[in-house]
Amino acid sequence: MSILIAGGGIAGLSLGLTLHQIGVPFHIYESAAELRPMGVGINLQPNAVRELLDLGLGEELEAIGVQTRQLGFYSKLGNTIWEEPRGRGAGYAWPQYSVHRGALQMMLYRTLLERAGPDCITTGRRAVGFETTAEGAALLLAGGTRAEGTLVVAADGIHSALRAQMVPDEGAPIWNGRILWRATTRAPEFKGGAAMAMIGHDQLRLVAYPISAPDADGLVTMNWIAETSFDPAAPWRREDWNRPADITEFLPDFEDWQFDWIDVPALIRGADVVYEYPMVDRDPLERWTIGRVTLMGDAAHPTYPIGSNGASQAIVDARIIGAQLLAHGLTPTALQAYEDAVRPLATAVGRANRAGGGPDAVLQRVEDLCGGAFDHIDEVIPTAELAAHAARYKSIAGFSIEELNARPPTIAAGARLA
Repeated sequence: MSILIAGGGIAGLSLGLTLHQIGVPFHIYESAAELRPMGVGINLQPNAVRELLDLGLGEELEAIGVQTRQLGFYSKLGNTIWEEPRGRGAGYAWPQYSVHRGALQMMLYRTLLERAGPDCITTGRRAVGFETTAEGAALLLAGGTRAEGTLVVAADGIHSALRAQMVPDEGAPIWNGRILWRATTRAPEFKGGAAMAMIGHDQLRLVAYPISAPDADGLVTMNWIAETSFDPAAPWRREDWNRPADITEFLPDFEDWQFDWIDVPALIRGADVVYEYPMVDRDPLERWTIGRVTLMGDAAHPTYPIGSNGASQAIVDARIIGAQLLAHGLTPTALQAYEDAVRPLATAVGRANRAGGGPDAVLQRVEDLCGGAFDHIDEVIPTAELAAHAARYKSIAGFSIEELNARPPTIAAGARLA
């Protein structure tokens, strides 16, 4: 009786740690021959941080991340549209963290090996499909081999082979015409420190936030994402975390973005290497589960990186799967109960992000109304309306302050599968 997990990313590792915690045998099959830290910065919302703390990872998370204090939206002229506290400062019982994606993945990986032993994961084995029977499930691996288990969970990302088997006519991810240029730079903090900024509008935008504490010189590792728009019908290079970019392709668009609190051109020039990544997602599915096989993380609900939901929802997925296994045993009923709990919410988030209903929608609205020029935002949009918009997205994404604080733990302390 074991659960087979396809993929050793944040989703698969979080599920492995959860299964170990509740006493469920499992094995992870990862396509990479060696796990290495990839990507740049991400944000973990309080709903995901809560789950990591319940896994006993508080000290480890604090060692690699920054507790995000504030989120702000600013026009292309550097004017303040909306600022709000984040994490505990906003009233949550848990912090929000900004962290390097690779550092988080490697922390989860090291912890899993320490707790469950090195034999819990096999690297260099790519999942290519699945089979199910009334009594069990098999994970099909490249090279014609297979692994037999009780349940299979696909955590193999946006290009999931198991999702492709479930939806054979789906095709490639959908590009919306935007390119993300991502990097980190040693730079001074802004807005009082531990602050996250979104600047610009739909056609040209920059996101920046620190993922390290200040050093002796007062500099932090500043994660930044420059975003530009192209014709969605134009060809573009396939998404790849590891493709270096040429900053001359986008730096001229940001040359004038020098404000008294951030120097965007200097931030871009200061990076050792910049990576390009097209913004893609997939259409929501009508089901994630077939018998004893289900999808999680980006294999289930890939969405635009808006609102800091990707990694956070993958972690929450893992915990809800664990809770349903405790409630229903290692059965298809448990997988379906997980899907019923998560899929409506994930679908709503994906649609909101695609339709421009994310928290950053205020950027384009201000651009449309006044071109980003104003003395005070109340002249353009009442602050009460901005506050309502921010609260509405939190509710859609499942991390409303009042609801999350009142919610009981996903998995009770000490719970184990009988």
